[in-house]
Amino acid sequence: MKAFADLEAWLVVGSQDLYGDEALAQVAEDVGRVAAALDGNEQLPIRVVAKPVLKSAESILRLIDQANSSDQCVGLIAWMHTFSPAKMWIAGLGALRKPLAHLHTQFNRDLPWSDIDMAFMNLHQSAHGDREFGHIVTRMGRPRSVIAGHWQDPAVAGRLDRWARAAVALHDGRRLRLVRFGDNMRQVAVTEGDKVEAQIVLGAEVNTYAVTELAAAVQQVPDSQVKQLTSAYGDAYRLDPSLEPGAERHDSLRDAARMEIAIRQFLDQRGATAFTDTFEDLGDLPHLPGIGVQRLMADGYGFGAEGDWKTAILVRLLKTMARRKPGGTSFMEDYTYHLAPDGMAVLGAHMLEVCPSIAADTPSCEIHPLSIGGKPDPVRLVFDAKPGRAVIVGMADLGDRLRLVANRVQVIDPPAKLPRLPVARAVWRPEPDLATAAEAWILSGAPHHTAFSSALDLDDIIELAELAGLELLTIDAATTIGDVRKELRWNQAHYAR
Repeated sequence: MKAFADLEAWLVVGSQDLYGDEALAQVAEDVGRVAAALDGNEQLPIRVVAKPVLKSAESILRLIDQANSSDQCVGLIAWMHTFSPAKMWIAGLGALRKPLAHLHTQFNRDLPWSDIDMAFMNLHQSAHGDREFGHIVTRMGRPRSVIAGHWQDPAVAGRLDRWARAAVALHDGRRLRLVRFGDNMRQVAVTEGDKVEAQIVLGAEVNTYAVTELAAAVQQVPDSQVKQLTSAYGDAYRLDPSLEPGAERHDSLRDAARMEIAIRQFLDQRGATAFTDTFEDLGDLPHLPGIGVQRLMADGYGFGAEGDWKTAILVRLLKTMARRKPGGTSFMEDYTYHLAPDGMAVLGAHMLEVCPSIAADTPSCEIHPLSIGGKPDPVRLVFDAKPGRAVIVGMADLGDRLRLVANRVQVIDPPAKLPRLPVARAVWRPEPDLATAAEAWILSGAPHHTAFSSALDLDDIIELAELAGLELLTIDAATTIGDVRKELRWNQAHYAR
């Protein structure tokens, strides 16, 4: 079962009337076979649908208008089976509002050397036609992914999978609604930003709701639903004895369940798939939401603490991209460092809100004091993140544009037990090393809140940024501070308005 079985990419193939009906019929047959093979490949998360061979500017514009208005089509995969004069693509590419992948392939893998004649050459000239198409896409400045190789090659399917997931994330972003319960943390700069610009670039609609509305919804949750959810907590997690039914802190577990139910209903009623809260604006809520936020993230909702709507959008986009991939995605924060020369590492965590999708083992459901917010102690899930490769991504508003910064990291087991740290956490070593990664991150103006994903890699973030037209600074094993400084200067010129 495909991860996004209700969504599709359209395989669009260009040619021209010059070659005659017999050749064009063969092109159409080949297109159908390629689309059917890609559609049946479980490595691809979406459907692939063949469209009629395009032979004129009018047919191209008509098809692209249909793609733009389709709720199922997330993007186009373009392939020039023969030569397709590029000027006839100008009007259509100018109107295109969906992501584009240029599949540079040909129907046959091997050349039949002893049988090649001019009829074969005229029919199988992707090497020629795709260069013509590529020129006009570049000339028009259209973002796209170029994927070269034979369509039956697993590596090509892997590249198409990455493109398709980024396209689906952008498709989701255009429909994303985010609920802010209260404002952002006072006096903080990096969680501020231009919500209108974010909606123009990413499509995400960001709206604020008074905490009093959520508090009223919490009070309306029936006791029967609360009882059912607290029972589910006991089944899913290792429950602290003080939270068991009849124990002295069980009412706190009930409060947590009541808030989770209310937040979920509040979001769903408004068609929202991401949200924020802040400990500085809790109103009549029992306490700062903990386990409920963690579980909502595990179900795919985006989240940002202290009103950080940009990170909430980012978490949602990455969760969408990573659907049904091994690993998890979470809201995260670089919290503190281990600076021992023999093994520098970052301890990432937050007060409460780290998603259990990244947990190494069954989380423990616990209650501990929270020194801020002025409310009773919240219930939370406590765990260590699973070791392995991951990527840390931040989004910053620079005033004239949004910038993504992504760092490839290696998650490790904590060097020692953390018996007195009552929060979920991840320990990682950033590439190329902590000092270089931290300097690069700070030079770029990236935020302290991030999206952490062990399901995605740096290449996935590059794909997303490319299709969205977002500036991206990457930090990996090859990064040097000299290169970072130069790239930031070049980007300033490139993205200046």
